[in-house]
Amino acid sequence: MVTKQVRGTAEDADLARADSLAREIFSDVANKWALLIIEFLGDRTLRFSELRKEVEGISHKMLTQNLRMLERNGLVERTVYPTVPPRVEYTLTAPAQQLRETIDGLCRWTRTHLGHIESSRHRFDD
Repeated sequence: MVTKQVRGTAEDADLARADSLAREIFSDVANKWALLIIEFLGDRTLRFSELRKEVEGISHKMLTQNLRMLERNGLVERTVYPTVPPRVEYTLTAPAQQLRETIDGLCRWTRTHLGHIESSRHRFDD
């Protein structure tokens, strides 16, 4: 499916359309790794290896893919320093900082309702 490139106002991003750019953005940003990368970068600038330590369980490949996707979407800024070996740092852009407010809320919601969800899963699975 080819994504319709929307040029114009936010109202032009029709969420009901299957080819909406908004749906593609949702798909990119609403995956567990992207959410965690945005949450852990927070207000900091981190190197790749530092970020990988923060996001426990992410593979080198998945971190690379998600950082590239976030950079493509203008949510992460990548800075390369001309050293040997090259030093690369990542930081959130202003739009990602706004998105982080929503992600922070999702993290708070998860912590608040974790026990309820765990109990529901046990009842369902039994």
